[in-house]
Amino acid sequence: MWKDYSKSYLKNNRASGIAIMAAALIATLFLSLLCSLFYNFWIYDIEQIKLDEGDWQGRLTGDLDESDLSVIRQFANVEKAVIREASSGEETVADIYFWDVRTIYEDLPRIAAELGLEENAAGYHSLLLSRYLITDPQDEEPPLLLPFLAAVLFVVSVSLILIIRNAFEITMNARVHQFGIFSSIGATPKQIRRCLLSEAAVLGFVPVLLGGVLGMGMSYAVIETINFFAADVAGRHPAVFQYHPAVFAVTFLSAGFTVLFSAWIPARRLSKMTPLEAIRNPGDFHLKRRKHSPVLSGIFGVEGELAGNAIKAQKKHLRISTLSLSLSYLGFTVMLCFFTLSGISTRYTYFERYQDAWDVMVTVKNTALADFDRTEQVKNISGVGSAVLYQKAEESVRIAADWQSDELLALGGLEVVAGSGVEKEGAYYRIASPVVIMDDESFLEYCVQTGAAPRLDGTILLNRIWDSVNSNFRDKEYIPFLKEDKKAIPLHMDGETAVELPVLSYAREVPALREEYDNYALVQFMPLSLWKIIAGQMTGAEQTMYIRLLGQEGAGLNELNKLEAAVNDLLEQSYDVESENRIQEKISNDEMIKGAEMILGAFCGLLAAIGIANVFSNTLGFLRQRKREFAQYLSIGMTPANMRKMFAVEAFVIAGRPIAITLPLTAAAVAFMVTASHLDPKVFFEEAPFLPIAVFALLIIVFVSLAYYVGGKRILECDLNETLKDDTII
Repeated sequence: MWKDYSKSYLKNNRASGIAIMAAALIATLFLSLLCSLFYNFWIYDIEQIKLDEGDWQGRLTGDLDESDLSVIRQFANVEKAVIREASSGEETVADIYFWDVRTIYEDLPRIAAELGLEENAAGYHSLLLSRYLITDPQDEEPPLLLPFLAAVLFVVSVSLILIIRNAFEITMNARVHQFGIFSSIGATPKQIRRCLLSEAAVLGFVPVLLGGVLGMGMSYAVIETINFFAADVAGRHPAVFQYHPAVFAVTFLSAGFTVLFSAWIPARRLSKMTPLEAIRNPGDFHLKRRKHSPVLSGIFGVEGELAGNAIKAQKKHLRISTLSLSLSYLGFTVMLCFFTLSGISTRYTYFERYQDAWDVMVTVKNTALADFDRTEQVKNISGVGSAVLYQKAEESVRIAADWQSDELLALGGLEVVAGSGVEKEGAYYRIASPVVIMDDESFLEYCVQTGAAPRLDGTILLNRIWDSVNSNFRDKEYIPFLKEDKKAIPLHMDGETAVELPVLSYAREVPALREEYDNYALVQFMPLSLWKIIAGQMTGAEQTMYIRLLGQEGAGLNELNKLEAAVNDLLEQSYDVESENRIQEKISNDEMIKGAEMILGAFCGLLAAIGIANVFSNTLGFLRQRKREFAQYLSIGMTPANMRKMFAVEAFVIAGRPIAITLPLTAAAVAFMVTASHLDPKVFFEEAPFLPIAVFALLIIVFVSLAYYVGGKRILECDLNETLKDDTII
């Protein structure tokens, strides 16, 4: 009997079934996409860790040889053991791999004890192990990756339960009268719940399977989009889409649970109603007769008043729609505004600021400038307009208080301007003094640029400090750091004076390098010849050098690509180099931002789709109730035109409410971001994403209007006079 009834009901109420199926499809798609992306990001993170740090799991350090490796390999859980590298002295490092890595924190100490090694000889690849959800039992604060993923999945499932429940509740409310009759003739609450849950299973099975497949496909598209836009990012390996049966099982089970639990909530409430309550409940709207809508009635007249009353009656059911649409629109607008501000900031502070300072940058790793032997070949590469080779060192100087410039003292001195960025030692200040060591030819050119005598036996001081009192970080103003009467500057090592260097010039301008200098540091530029003399007394030199190349005047992307290829061909046989060129870097940055906007925009669109699906569910699911409502209006003289106007007002309010909620919040967020970034609001408004924001709002309005158009058309095509007399079960 129940089986025949369910088949008959589903056949004759396809609109309600479609609404439920659409909600289940979107929910499963969202869960499948989320689970698949989590899995792929997890796999990618593991791959990146292995590439960066190696795939070893445990490590023993000590006086080890092949006989010790044989002992290690005899342990049942050891897959293999290899000697990786020799440490200082006689110690050797052996990397150990386990069959069951979950017991590593028990097995490795036993192996160390068997070899007679100290407990601290055992090392663990904690970062890699944590990705396998394996943590040190002694760790009081273990990584929370698994609880985090479980919490995210739980929150998403709960959110989707609320959304799908709304679709089930709408269609079940329309059947209260029917089930009251069934209950009066002997149907038990358990039978009613079983009937409704079986209908939910029938309606949800295909959407759950289809949503799982579509979510997997969308995940693949997201991975490929990330690969496309991040193809030129240095140090990144391409992601390969992967899918595991366990991911599908988790998706299917969580989606199935979500759908069934969503149906169980209203089914339980409906089954607990007494037969008399159910029979007397017509399932219609409970209009708020004592509450008025003065704004709507003032603008749209009586139709606005009735529309406002109807919206209040649907308030509970439209809550999810309003929340979903508001969150999607808020997320979309704030995201676009954030990326716009970020793009403006990056352009001002990086690409435009340094566009005349570099065209190609080459990083030569593990090589000091003094050991580099290709300087002349680099400078003579075809297409090079200018080349500077340099290295950096972190040093410090100690100056007396009276060395400060008059302008600095007028602001209160170093302690006021630099705050915690300065260290005082009695009557002296310890100041960070990073050194930029330039090749001799480039340094001599810089001497001419600053007006100093071209010499190789001294240093040039960048004599400026940021006036943080009277300017912000966006538009920095600088004042002199030191009085320019000192002929030498003392470089320090371990608190003692290491060497005093002649000061060739106090400069205000920097050489054309792509470098950001500390606001409160006393930066020095010195030639390689001088550095070779004092290098033995210094401790802060980096073991990396840089080559800054400028192309010929008017060089474009093709010319810079050729220049970059030429310098790589020259160096990569003998040195470990990385290179980038300015135009390609700008293109890659723009593509990554577009990719991020597309991905986040797709999530916002999916969230909006959930809200719109809920609107369709409300509109189509309340078909019976709305028929009765409009039949009553028809009986008191309202025309179909009045009813269409009422529908239009409802659509206007439901679509406009999320926009009205979002725009002030977005404006406040943008005002905060613009203020925090010290950006001229006029600059932002000139590039503000008004068009895509308006298009997104228009799409919300169009789809909500479409939902009401479809629902209104179906209602007005019926014989509304007969509806008042219709009280059939099916």
